[in-house]
Amino acid sequence: MLGVRIRNMEGELPNIKRWIVLYPVYINSKKTVAEGRRIGLSKACENPTCAEIGDCCSFLKLPFAIEIDKAYPRDFMQRGRVRVLLKKEDGTLCNPSITSRKSLMLRVAEMVPRHHGRTKKQEPASTSSGPSNKSGKGGKKKR
Repeated sequence: MLGVRIRNMEGELPNIKRWIVLYPVYINSKKTVAEGRRIGLSKACENPTCAEIGDCCSFLKLPFAIEIDKAYPRDFMQRGRVRVLLKKEDGTLCNPSITSRKSLMLRVAEMVPRHHGRTKKQEPASTSSGPSNKSGKGGKKKR
């Protein structure tokens, strides 16, 4: 298949059409609910990528496939989505701690900020203790 990377733990050829779909928009804190975010703003992460979501799925021991040629309809400029297998053919969970699509989104959103590929963007705010250009006098100027 064009644009699909499959990481399967077992080895048989999977039917990925039945797997759940996870777009990065679902857990993006920069998006609104109207734009496609599906979890709470406090639990969402900033600008996740398909590769980061895929790495989180492999850490959780869940089979996943990254589809690069697909896009979210409301945000078609951001390409890619991740298909994840939660339940096997017999109905048993692949990872017993992940029971639903919502719990997967919450867990992935919690893990993405700690991803090894992310850089530290937060630097301490520098406060200027030196002299300022203002004269110090405030108030209305007389004419």
